[in-house]
Amino acid sequence: MDNPATGTAPKQGFALLVFSISLAMFMTSLDGTIVNIALPTISESFNVSTSTVSWVATSYLLVMVGCVLVFGKVADTLGYKRVFLSGFVIFTIGSFFCGFLPEFIAGFPSLIGSRMFQAVGAAMLMSVAAAMISTFVAPDQKGKAMSIIMMLAALGTALGPTIGGVLTQYLSWHWIFFINIPVGIVAILLGAKVIPASCPVKREGGFDRLGAVLAFTGLASLVFVVSEGSTFGWTSPVILSMAVLMVVSLGWFVRHEQSVTDPILDIRMFKKRNFVIANLILALVFFSLSGINYLLPFYLEYVQHYETSTAGLVMTALSFAMMIAGLIAGVAFNRVGPRRLCIIASIPLILGYFLMTMLHTYTSIGFVMLALALIGFGLGLIVSPITTMIMMSVSKTKAGMLSSLTSLERNGPQSIGIATYNALLILGVVMIAKSYEITKEAPVNIKLEVLSAGFDIAFILSLIMGIVILILSLAVKEEIHPDYAAEAKILIKGGE
Repeated sequence: MDNPATGTAPKQGFALLVFSISLAMFMTSLDGTIVNIALPTISESFNVSTSTVSWVATSYLLVMVGCVLVFGKVADTLGYKRVFLSGFVIFTIGSFFCGFLPEFIAGFPSLIGSRMFQAVGAAMLMSVAAAMISTFVAPDQKGKAMSIIMMLAALGTALGPTIGGVLTQYLSWHWIFFINIPVGIVAILLGAKVIPASCPVKREGGFDRLGAVLAFTGLASLVFVVSEGSTFGWTSPVILSMAVLMVVSLGWFVRHEQSVTDPILDIRMFKKRNFVIANLILALVFFSLSGINYLLPFYLEYVQHYETSTAGLVMTALSFAMMIAGLIAGVAFNRVGPRRLCIIASIPLILGYFLMTMLHTYTSIGFVMLALALIGFGLGLIVSPITTMIMMSVSKTKAGMLSSLTSLERNGPQSIGIATYNALLILGVVMIAKSYEITKEAPVNIKLEVLSAGFDIAFILSLIMGIVILILSLAVKEEIHPDYAAEAKILIKGGE
């Protein structure tokens, strides 16, 4: 039986509980990458342009990021198990709709609608994963549990392009969605059995509906601006209008949340120095990673002339290194302490980013994979401890709120990062091309050398972010909320 007072799962149920939560992170991470490789095929199937078909990915991200904060609050109110299982039901049904409806109802528009419905389920899953670990897992198992979940998320990201390519080539693009259905059914049945029931928290003043609307509008507008700015033009009326809507909505949201009795996001948490630093570290980690994930495949294909499948295999070096480091972080968490792990993790992260600034037209594939492995190792060491530090710095009654916040800090910065790194690459190429000494090179080499140097300039931003992450890791201190006082000795052992 679960302990109704603490909500903690019995130790013998640890493996099944973590596996259930890991399935959610695996599937949502897999779905974030499995679709992209099938977009050209989907474009041909519906005879739509590349900019139109990109909405298969954009609509999913827009709804997921817009909803994640809202469902964190809903989970605190209704209970994590209810939101988690409902999320998996919606995600699974949405996956079926994505593969089935476009062939029978309204074609391409029904695919976009189904993706948005599926994204609601993904937001529900992502908003409670960390909260469930914080609430249900025993103190001496938290670090290991968080590491396993992050490891499975990395595996989903790594396997997405490969699985998507195989399914699209040998079956059809519909199967990149159908593959979620059996996994979702297993996860629902398993979760219903092993996830402890948590008591809903009674709230004063009712649900913050205005805050929910403002959060969704502001965050969704932000995703639209950064993802579609280059398509519409950064000074186009559409982008400028959405930017104004974003600023007004987010500004109103911040002001509103400071006055409401039971806010969607308690802005007062950000008055704590260490809380701000810890959240900034997590956001910068995923911002810096976005440049590598987005730009490096272009370098491998355009400069090194690798096939898309080969470039995808090279990129898995990062994910598998992250998995290995995640296992190490889980074992070392209680012995070393989360703060020291963050400091240690910053070293390989910086080294990997430094190597990325030294890419050339003749760089060996081994050099690239070494850089990726260092980056992945640093990520695997830092993500779970910094997430745990954030989760345990605030009352357990706000675990869902914090869980959704950390999910937002993983996905939002990557969207912003893609636009930022793309602009840096273009700016770098133009700047270098103007001053390049073309008389010293054969014409056949000029374009590749300039393009390669452009990638180096863009990756300098990741190196700077890595250094900032190290500085912040040295500055942050571990703060344990009284709700976790019984666990404090375990979690800060060796951390100071």
